[in-house]
Amino acid sequence: MRTFLIGACLAALSITSAAQQAAPASAAAPSPAAPTLRLGVIGPFTGPSADFGVPMLNGVRMAVDEINAVGGYLGRRIELVVKDDKADPPEGLARAQELRTAGVFATIGFCNTGVAMAALDVFQKNQMPLIVPCAAGSPVTAKYPAPESYVFRTSARDGIQSEFVVEDLVRRGLTRVAIFADTTGYGEAGLADVRKALAARKLEPVHVARFPLGVTDLTEPLKAARQAGANVVFTYTVGKENAAVALGREAIKWNVPLVGGWPLSFPFFIQGGGKAAEGAMMAQTFIAEPSNERRAAFLSSYARKFDTNRIPVPMAAAQAYDATYILLYSMFNIRNGKLDGPALKAALENIERTYYGVVATYERPFSVADKDAITQNMMVMGLVKNGAITFAYPEDAKRNLFVQRKR
Repeated sequence: MRTFLIGACLAALSITSAAQQAAPASAAAPSPAAPTLRLGVIGPFTGPSADFGVPMLNGVRMAVDEINAVGGYLGRRIELVVKDDKADPPEGLARAQELRTAGVFATIGFCNTGVAMAALDVFQKNQMPLIVPCAAGSPVTAKYPAPESYVFRTSARDGIQSEFVVEDLVRRGLTRVAIFADTTGYGEAGLADVRKALAARKLEPVHVARFPLGVTDLTEPLKAARQAGANVVFTYTVGKENAAVALGREAIKWNVPLVGGWPLSFPFFIQGGGKAAEGAMMAQTFIAEPSNERRAAFLSSYARKFDTNRIPVPMAAAQAYDATYILLYSMFNIRNGKLDGPALKAALENIERTYYGVVATYERPFSVADKDAITQNMMVMGLVKNGAITFAYPEDAKRNLFVQRKR
């Protein structure tokens, strides 16, 4: 299987060669008697958020299969314990508690900020390391003081997504912003982040609309935003509501730009909005184009493994894939193989080897003081064009040829 290189060399090698570079020689031949290591995965694998939950799970599965193919960790295979949170906070809490009793050494998961926030205490109180590859709400990695926190993340938090998009708006002279945010934890946190990014430039939204999940008609709030003089609409919601904004804007014949966080790259928006979704722009860490060897190899490997030519939400798959390998790299810091929570937390905070990932090059992705692996320089603006996501600007496509490092 061809994939991007994990080791120090950037030549075209197979995933087997790459994983062997990450592993010590003792991991080359697993012992049949060695017990498996149980890795938790939690996310919305059914229901309205499955469009990005399933790619997240597939990203983890792909990485784990590759790791197991070359011996796992110190001769021990990794076994996934998968829990479906159905994008529901009480369900997420219950499934997190099940992971606690299932004996997992770490967990990768959560796509929905509200679900993550409902369950974080389970991981923190039980010293169970959690790497969040999708949920972007800023509070996820801010709930606990960083030096004490067992919660890590490989997705771009909304604070930097909002800052990135607002910076682009100001550059284009679009400073009369209307914010449309749902009433979930994700929408609440996103609204606060956009307000903060605007305030840093001595701006404030000219109109704010709030709505519950499930709303299908937002024409009246859009009319109010137009009346307030808005020249751009900034959305913060994860599902069909984004499409309702686009369709409502089209219905009232209001031709202003539509921007937002990464959910504007989801099928719910692109397919649900149809031609009304065309031209929308959003923050992205990964666009499913073979812009360099690592990304081309990842996309082709995913397509073969899961028999698909299109990933519904590519960022979810890529960020989860990288999260799995970052976890593996941290495990090789633990020389005695005892993966207790405190040891693994310390290892994640002090990863010794650079991991050449799909989304970014991870050199010390985490530290005692910083649990977010993604920084703003790793982001690009995506654009809905002909029903798919591409680079909004030629300079972003050119810059994306070179995988960015944390700043």
